[in-house]
This record gives sequence, C-alpha cells and structure tokens, in this order.
Amino acid sequence: MSRSKGRRKVNPPARTDREVLLASWGVDIEEALLEQALTHRSWSFENGNVPTNERLELLGDSVLSIIVTDRIYHDYPDMSEAELVPIRAAAVSETPLADIAKTIGLDGFILLGNGELVTDGRNKPSILSDTLEALIGATYLTVGLDKTRGVVEKLTAPYIIDATKAGPALDWKTSIQMVANEGKLGDVSYKIEGSGPDHARHYVATTMIGGKAWGEGEGTSRAKAEMAAAEASYEALTKAVHA
Repeated sequence: MSRSKGRRKVNPPARTDREVLLASWGVDIEEALLEQALTHRSWSFENGNVPTNERLELLGDSVLSIIVTDRIYHDYPDMSEAELVPIRAAAVSETPLADIAKTIGLDGFILLGNGELVTDGRNKPSILSDTLEALIGATYLTVGLDKTRGVVEKLTAPYIIDATKAGPALDWKTSIQMVANEGKLGDVSYKIEGSGPDHARHYVATTMIGGKAWGEGEGTSRAKAEMAAAEASYEALTKAVHA
C-alpha cells in the first residue's frame, strides 16, 4: 500500500521570486506597493495586521474601468451606451480577471493566511480577481496611467472581443428587458424564493412580465438565479414579441 495514499494536500507558501511575476506582467512595480498588492486580508490578520491590498484593489478597479471604457468607446463608435455597458461589465468581471491572473501566474505569489491556504484560496476567482485589480492599482501608482494602459489593454483585449460576439448571452437580464420594451410589455421583475441554511442558500427565480411568468432559473445567489431565469425566458419572449 502506498504511504502517500490519504496524505493531506500540502499548500505551499507564496513564491518570493517576484521578478518572475513582474517579467510576466511587463512593468516594474515599486517594491512596497507590490508587497501590499499581494497581501490578502487573511495574511494581514495572521501577521500583525500589515496593510492589505484592499485600498489598491479599489483604485485598480477604477483604473481598469476607465481603460476598458476608453478602449471600447473608441473601438466601437457605432454602438450605443446600452450596447457598450454590458461589454465593459463582461470584460472586467470576476471570471476574465481571474483567468488573466492565472495566465500571468499571479496565483502563486498571493500572500494568504492559513485558513485560505487550506481552502485552496489561490484558486478562488474572487481572490484572484481582487488581487489583479490591486496589482493594477499598484502599477498605476508606480508608472502612471499610460504605461498601465498598455498592460491592461493587452491582457483584456481577447475578453473584450469575446464580449462583443456574445449577443444576448452577454447579459440575459438586459437582453430580456430590451425585448420586453420592444413589445411594449413593461418592466421585467423577478419573483425570488430562497431555501437552505445561511452557508448554503439556494434560490429559484421566476421571470415576471405583465403579470405572466415566462421562465425559471436556479442559483446559489439571487443574482445568479435571476440571470438563469432571464436566459430561460429569452427564447419564448422573443418568439412572442416577434410573432
């Protein structure tokens, strides 16, 4: 019988060869800012409450938004605000940001407390995306907007292109409201029912338009359930409006 069978997974500490990360990122960052950008609050709590990356995350979120908004504004001059907003939202959402973080190897450098390490925090999309935003904030403070723009545009470009091709799937809730408006059916609302304990809630949403139920969706949050319900309702509503 192998001695390794049943052995607990070892979660290695954060890498210290940060020059590798910076080479992948493409821009040097001031050392103290880089340290802070990589510091998750769980690490701070276990290490004397050192500064976390949350302030840099806030800054980076704004910098990311202005760069992506500027890019799509100039690249898609014929699109309306209603068309551009979901493209921006998709390009800067948690999933693509976490994917970018993985691509540049950021996950291995995040300073995490033991609690997050044992729950595979390095692979949590929320931690990955938040840390990437903090890295953007640190980059902005070190080299300014123009050089930060070069990094961000290169990394987000594929996701912007994907978002422009997604059609209704880009944002089912926005898409279904647009169809309802076209058919002069009024506003879309969602009837929500929740069940389960606080740590494992489950939601069922029903799309309601003009007093009629059009479809149901499920999810682990209200937002996910509503989005699933909108998706489930889109085809039938579109056929009804265009009949």
